[in-house]
Amino acid sequence: MDFIELVKRRKSVRSYDPAKKVPGEVLERILEAGRLAPSATNSQPWEFLIVSSDDMLGKIRSCYKASWFQSAPHVLVVKGSRSTAWVRSADGYNALETDLTIAMDHMILAATFEGVSTCWIAAFDPERLSAVLNLAEDEEVFAITPLGYPEKEGEGTRPKTRKSFEQVVTYL
Repeated sequence: MDFIELVKRRKSVRSYDPAKKVPGEVLERILEAGRLAPSATNSQPWEFLIVSSDDMLGKIRSCYKASWFQSAPHVLVVKGSRSTAWVRSADGYNALETDLTIAMDHMILAATFEGVSTCWIAAFDPERLSAVLNLAEDEEVFAITPLGYPEKEGEGTRPKTRKSFEQVVTYL
């Protein structure tokens, strides 16, 4: 598949078939895309959690209450440690969020390539999620996404609208 076509195909899905699990080998290919993502000074300050057990799914679902999220058969959690991320000496900028964003984007595009649906979520309850995952003090969850297949093709999505090329690109 052409890369631009892959990017165009990626969409946020808000309707999942709870009975249709993603095969293990597909999950591994998605996770491998995240593992291979670049990070500042190659620090790789991340860990990727695949939540699939009913017990942990229930706990994770309590951190984001949207009804459509409750049916996803898997949830990918991207977490990292500020203490292991690169810090710019000029101003103290910590690259954790940038590194985790790149990894998450790689995995979401890999999921799209594999025919697996996702929806980037940052609106979860961070304190509750931290407690559920028993995170260390310097660990943070940056984003989560359901992983699964839609209940019905095309259901649970919104139209993708973007500004025009001319509105967002300036040649200097």
